[in-house]
Amino acid sequence: MIKAKCINDKNKPKQIPQNKWLVKDNEYTIIKVTIHPNQNGIQGCELAEISLDESCLPYEYYKLDRFAISQDDLEALIELMKLSSTLNDVEINELIKESELVITE
Repeated sequence: MIKAKCINDKNKPKQIPQNKWLVKDNEYTIIKVTIHPNQNGIQGCELAEISLDESCLPYEYYKLDRFAISQDDLEALIELMKLSSTLNDVEINELIKESELVITE
């Protein structure tokens, strides 16, 4: 599990109720990372604190680029990506680059 700080809570889709939406500067725990084909191939994540259910369809995951993680958690995030998906190391490195993850000190 990876601690992450929300850095972007803008542009909430209308399908997601406010009580299931992110709050900027709040800390969340990432428990799964995936590429979601129903959300235009976004890099998504599941959170321990809140989750999207069938009432939020087509949204099932929060965009990974809405979060910042600490440098100390980068290796753990990569391991979580490996466990959560069928991505290989090259794809995971590309995923990290494409998501524009903010790595904090």
